[in-house]
Amino acid sequence: MSEQEEKKRVSISKRDRMNVSWRLTFVQANWNYERMHNVGFAYTLAPVIRKLYSSKEDRRDALKRHLEFVNTHPYVHAPIVGVVLALEEEKANGAEIDDMAIQGVKVGMMGPLAGVGDPIFWGTLRPVIGAFAASLALTGSALGPLLFFVIWNVIRILFTWYTQELGYRSGSEITKELGGGILRKLTTGASILGMFVMGVLVPRWTEMNFPVVISELQNDADTIVDFEGLAEMANNNVLTADKLREVVSQLTGGGNLYETTTQTLGDIFNELLPGLMPLILTLVAMYLMKNKNVSAITLIFAIFGLGIVMYALGIMG
Repeated sequence: MSEQEEKKRVSISKRDRMNVSWRLTFVQANWNYERMHNVGFAYTLAPVIRKLYSSKEDRRDALKRHLEFVNTHPYVHAPIVGVVLALEEEKANGAEIDDMAIQGVKVGMMGPLAGVGDPIFWGTLRPVIGAFAASLALTGSALGPLLFFVIWNVIRILFTWYTQELGYRSGSEITKELGGGILRKLTTGASILGMFVMGVLVPRWTEMNFPVVISELQNDADTIVDFEGLAEMANNNVLTADKLREVVSQLTGGGNLYETTTQTLGDIFNELLPGLMPLILTLVAMYLMKNKNVSAITLIFAIFGLGIVMYALGIMG
């Protein structure tokens, strides 16, 4: 390349790329059912296109080719945008890169990357951070929602910036770097971690009560805590310390609170494995969604309906 051509070369500065990364925050601000994220994608690239191309026709053509269909996880748009920035920069400086090549790179990357973004962000990070924040919020701490907002956005900003830079530096070669089973390994690992986290959260946040009485046993009179005697002495103003110690001793010694001991269906499930039924329900729902292509909305309404019917029959409560 001659010295004159080098002077005429248009390049994308780090400030330009930071502007693009910030605009990527709003990639989902304008959806449509025909081409999904295309308007947001074109909006993200608009300032760079304005810099790379001087003529109105070239800018129009560049925006037009980025208004084609594009859809992937919103955060993994970043490496795709980085690759597109590199290709647009080379095209603006005279490289023989046609519109179909740029669109082909986008199409080739958005599917595999969506398969990585969904399990990592939606299936793993969000439940983990959300559970941590919810635990704080349940204690009455205002740090819960604030920490969720801060931690989530710090992860998002760092991820989008560095992966965009990776895409920009690598150009179209990133498709080779992401090959060789790396995406598949990432997806599998994230799915395993996400399933582990959900398995921990299910018994913590989900409760299913089965009040159906299976058995009812009469307790021996000697094993029943003497609350009636305690109440009688208190009403007659003759309550003594010895009586209080006796009642406390009965309670700590495993005394029965009632004349009968009732065992419900829920008690049996909890004795077998605490949280067993919520776990079974979760596994059944996942099986139906993955293997039977049942939608999440259908499952939600089905679970609501099943719960109402079982409550009406007295099986659940």
